[in-house]
Amino acid sequence: MKLNRKLRMGMVGGGRGAFIGSVHRMATRLDGEIDLVAGCFSADPAKSRLSGADLFLAPGRVYATYQDMVRGELALPADQRIDFVSIVTRNNMHYAVAKAFLEAGIHVICDKPLCFTLAEGRKLRAIVRKSGLVFALTHNYTGYPMVKEARAWVRGGKLGRLLKVVVEYPQGYAITALEQKADGAISNWRMDPSIAGVSNCMGDIGTHAHNLARYITGLEIEEICAELSTFIPGRPLDDDGNCLLRFAGGAKGILFASQVSSGDENNLNIRVYGTKGSLEWHQEDPNELVFKRADAPPVVSRRGNSYLSPAAQDATRTPFAHPEGFIEAFANVYRAAATAIADAAAGRKAPKGGYDFPTVDDGIAGMAFIESAVKSSQRGARWVKVPKA
Repeated sequence: MKLNRKLRMGMVGGGRGAFIGSVHRMATRLDGEIDLVAGCFSADPAKSRLSGADLFLAPGRVYATYQDMVRGELALPADQRIDFVSIVTRNNMHYAVAKAFLEAGIHVICDKPLCFTLAEGRKLRAIVRKSGLVFALTHNYTGYPMVKEARAWVRGGKLGRLLKVVVEYPQGYAITALEQKADGAISNWRMDPSIAGVSNCMGDIGTHAHNLARYITGLEIEEICAELSTFIPGRPLDDDGNCLLRFAGGAKGILFASQVSSGDENNLNIRVYGTKGSLEWHQEDPNELVFKRADAPPVVSRRGNSYLSPAAQDATRTPFAHPEGFIEAFANVYRAAATAIADAAAGRKAPKGGYDFPTVDDGIAGMAFIESAVKSSQRGARWVKVPKA
């Protein structure tokens, strides 16, 4: 990171009982470059105070609202206030919180999806560009070493011209709701359109599948034909979806995301087919990447080895035969963003190739994907054009 101190981090959201907040905090601690020093951890001020106490923060740096946090941090000397804020709130709060901190001159790392709507996302991008600050989006699956290796294969021409992309994200955790008596209640905030937005399944995990395919292949979706379904009675948003994709340049694709796939846990996987060969990667076995050709047996590459690309090696912390996974992938996103923030603090120029973390532009592409999938489904699974990011 090349800064003579740790970066000071604040967090909005992620208090007691919030799984994803804990994941973010574990990731930031992994490389010893970031300290959590402040936060507003809940919309409930009492819960925020208790969460801050759990994390051993100074009571004066635990705030009742994110607006109080902005004012409180700006009132501190520059060498004490936070360098960046991590936003791990529900979807409908991302825009307002990010806007407040960016306009206060504070860098932002935000959980996905980018915003509540594509229109909000575009307004946020304008704020990011005007501010000149770092804005990172935690599409964490881009942080896996073998995902970076897959991207290097595509960029290096190992697969040839890309023909087809198949990406899947089946989960089965919601299937038990089908065995319960439907009472119309919304037990999961991601199923509440006033909080989650226009989609549950595609907005929550389908967007990860879309981002993974986009990151590895570099291809943009031009058109989509989607059928989104709600199998669980009483819920207003989708819990399953199937999408046909047409990419710029002529490649075709299939994207499937589901939360009612019995027996699957977090089975994100991708296959990319080209004229010279194909690749295959599975998130539940993330340390291996498979290359296949029509005239040879499959070849398996494993993380931690010297034959991998520089990007994959840089994202690896332990030697081969010592598996890495979910937290480390999150940490790689944070480490890349932290490097950008440290460079900004030190007045250094960005490297020629930029920084390897998802940006606001990736978030815009994700929002365009979500809203286009919903629009296609509402029109009876008709083909619709996806707005350019």
